[in-house]
Amino acid sequence: MLRDTVICNDNIDLNRTKKIFAAIDEICYQFDLAKPIWLESTVADFKKHDKTRFTQDNFIDPIDFDYLEIHVIEEG
Repeated sequence: MLRDTVICNDNIDLNRTKKIFAAIDEICYQFDLAKPIWLESTVADFKKHDKTRFTQDNFIDPIDFDYLEIHVIEEG
């Protein structure tokens, strides 16, 4: 693992999808990355496991790591 971060979004005005996109925006800002593209396989993995990996195929610009993995952890 090269870097990691945790994004906590408890904004009740946002639905789950908007919270996820806001978290990805924050991650990309923190890591100085372009936003990844959601491919069909990325969406399918995320729907099934609440996590997914963005590889070079998901980025327009070259990346200097193998993948960016996001995992949603919700408090009950």
